[in-house]
Amino acid sequence: MVVRNLVLVLLFVTVVAPIVLYTDRLGTFKTSSSSRDEFVEDVTTVTLNGHNERLNVLPQESATTIKEPIRIVYSDTSTKSLPNSDDLDLQDTRIAVSGQESRSTRVLSMTDEEEQDQRTNLIREVTDSLEEANDSNEHDTDTTTHKDIGEDTIDADDQADQSSDNASQNTQNMEIKHEQQSTQHEQQSTQTSSKVKKKERRKPDTSIQNDQTAMPDARVRQLKDQIIRAKVYISLPATRNNPHFTRELRGRMKEVQRVLGDVRKDSELPRNAYDKLKAMEQTLAKGKQLQDDCASVVKKLRAMLHSTEEQLRVHKKQTIFLTQLTAKTIPKGLHCLPLRLTTEYYTLNSSQHDFPNQEKLEDPQLFHYALFSDNVLAAAVVVNSTITYAKDPSKHVFHIVTDRLNYAAMRMWFLANPPGKASIQVQNIEEFTWLNASYSPVLKQLGSQSMIDYYFRAHRGNSDSNLKYRNPKYLSILNHLRFYLPEIFPKLNKVLFLDDDIVVKKDLTALWSLDLKGNVNGAVETCGESFHRFDRYLNFSNPLISKNFDPHACGWAYGMNIFDLDQWKRQNITGVYHRWQKLNQDRTLWKLGTLPPGLITFWKRTYPLHRSWHVLGLGYNPNVNQKEIDRAAVIHYNGNMKPWLEISIPKYRNYWTRYVDYDHLYLRECNINP
Repeated sequence: MVVRNLVLVLLFVTVVAPIVLYTDRLGTFKTSSSSRDEFVEDVTTVTLNGHNERLNVLPQESATTIKEPIRIVYSDTSTKSLPNSDDLDLQDTRIAVSGQESRSTRVLSMTDEEEQDQRTNLIREVTDSLEEANDSNEHDTDTTTHKDIGEDTIDADDQADQSSDNASQNTQNMEIKHEQQSTQHEQQSTQTSSKVKKKERRKPDTSIQNDQTAMPDARVRQLKDQIIRAKVYISLPATRNNPHFTRELRGRMKEVQRVLGDVRKDSELPRNAYDKLKAMEQTLAKGKQLQDDCASVVKKLRAMLHSTEEQLRVHKKQTIFLTQLTAKTIPKGLHCLPLRLTTEYYTLNSSQHDFPNQEKLEDPQLFHYALFSDNVLAAAVVVNSTITYAKDPSKHVFHIVTDRLNYAAMRMWFLANPPGKASIQVQNIEEFTWLNASYSPVLKQLGSQSMIDYYFRAHRGNSDSNLKYRNPKYLSILNHLRFYLPEIFPKLNKVLFLDDDIVVKKDLTALWSLDLKGNVNGAVETCGESFHRFDRYLNFSNPLISKNFDPHACGWAYGMNIFDLDQWKRQNITGVYHRWQKLNQDRTLWKLGTLPPGLITFWKRTYPLHRSWHVLGLGYNPNVNQKEIDRAAVIHYNGNMKPWLEISIPKYRNYWTRYVDYDHLYLRECNINP
């Protein structure tokens, strides 16, 4: 009997008493502990912007795997494990007392509605705080918020691990700690809610920033649009009949115009720009309400559109004219340089006028270059860049032909600045007695009255389409010497022709060993360029052109061409050129220039070179592929933006200026600067 009573007492102490003692506390603690576990589980798997990510500041464990301290009531199952249930059951509640463990089951009820509300609030608070972290204006504040959340969670885990390691701690102390954590969590949730509210008050500014990110300089565009709308409203009868609104609108226009000034980027706008924008928008909204005649608004807008299009047309015409004028004009420094060199040349003794290595000028075993130019500095860059990359400069010979005005200056420059071991020859085109009007049809045409009228008649500016052909270079026979190479160099087999607006970037000697397959001209084709198709240069409405040529045939580029002079003579290329020049006496087959007759003369006689030999476009196209430039053997500044002009493309200018010694005495005297 005594034993049975003892067993009952022990049973009462170990089972019944703890249940009675902890029932009330369990009811209050369950909400805090359960919601906290669910909070940890949900936060660590929060979804942001449609992507499932785990937060680095939170422990990478689920609620069911966290070690619980002794005397802590916890759940082995979550809500997700109990589908289709109206109440949340926390089963297998485990209690450990004084080193002894026993199990019992206690069903604690909480309605799904209360639990769902609590979870939704917690998730909303966390996701909102995460969204704040993406806002650059709230970066510091949101970092602190996430840090607080992470610290609270980490502290809770550390305490749980520490409690499991120290089983001797009493239950009361642990409960006090959890109550303090619950209080801290509630305070943190309150702070997060207040920050969410602050963010909501700043949402208009954030949306404006997003719009600006999507469209560069959106605010500047919007301000300019407002000015246009204001001009429309202020010219309408309904606005003019309202003096008060007219004064207000004019005032707003002045404010916006002062804000804009010369600004081109949003980053350059003053701080009050947004306030002025909102004020103007409100005023324009008033103006919109005043308008009751849509027909007058449409009429005014059409008039403004027509006026703007007309102004655009005039500006385009002026731009074309000024660009062509700039391309034709010689800079003051380049005009000064030949004058200074000519003066210096005639002060030399006659014995000092000759170049060395004259015996190499007709040696067919050497590498010969033909360069026809009246620009001293441009010719110097071509020679310097070629010698820089030549493997054996002593085998390179440069033949420069210029006009009478620049002959002395060209000779003086290369006498004062010899090209190292390379040989050089400077000739005067006036010395070519065989080149006369009776032999050359083009020379006869250039001196004809029709050609003079074409260039110098008073109403020449009326024809925009022909403006680019009115360049003085087309009047110079220097531009047509490329069709007389065998006559100029009768003892040579191959010649590399170079324009004076190119820069050499690699050794070119491999071009002399190329097999041209019986062709005369080796050149880089430009099929990728629509303006280098035959139909862009030749008049295919003329039967002579349409019967003999393909309008879609690939064009090729002048500027760097290897010519086989033996094949030239054998196929009588100069005679072909003369025949077509005579047929084009009235300029009905093609306009002026050398490329159209070149396309005709060397039709089916051109060998295509690899594109890396010759890259074009640096004189008009700012978007030439940089990789192509780096790989190129020769880069060509074809176009109006020559590297020695102020209108040159800045990012390409350095390729040319590196071969000019701006510290040279003659350049400093003529104030020629990079």
